[in-house]
Amino acid sequence: MVDTPRYSLTSVRFEVDFGGKDSSKAIFAEVNGLNVETDTIEYRGGAEKTLTSRKVPGLTKYSNVTMKRGILANDNDLFEWWTLNQQGKHQQRTVTIKLLNESGTATVTWTLAQAWPVKVEGPALNAKGNDVAIESIEFCHEGLTVKNS
Repeated sequence: MVDTPRYSLTSVRFEVDFGGKDSSKAIFAEVNGLNVETDTIEYRGGAEKTLTSRKVPGLTKYSNVTMKRGILANDNDLFEWWTLNQQGKHQQRTVTIKLLNESGTATVTWTLAQAWPVKVEGPALNAKGNDVAIESIEFCHEGLTVKNS
């Protein structure tokens, strides 16, 4: 049996698929908020002899996920999706974030269930600078699964 070398992955290579018309254009510079938290409920029955409570799992909460990217010409799919939701045509999608290794193979995959955009932020504009125009979009979702390949 051959041992596969183990090493920490870098966070610089990833891809995002938001289930749009042309998701290959979903090139983002930054993804934040891949967090999940489960509340604890403390419970102690009246007949229990111990002086401590038991802790049991409660509701699970998922953080909103924020993605940032340079503005691309002729790429309005994310904003069209956001606009649909603003017009009351609620549309949820599965959003997938894949961390890639050096050869471009997905090693860790985060999947957001029933995601939809809740906030869009345009770039800071400055006539004296030469920075890339960065936009951000924030998604809420109803579940986060992580698969390590």
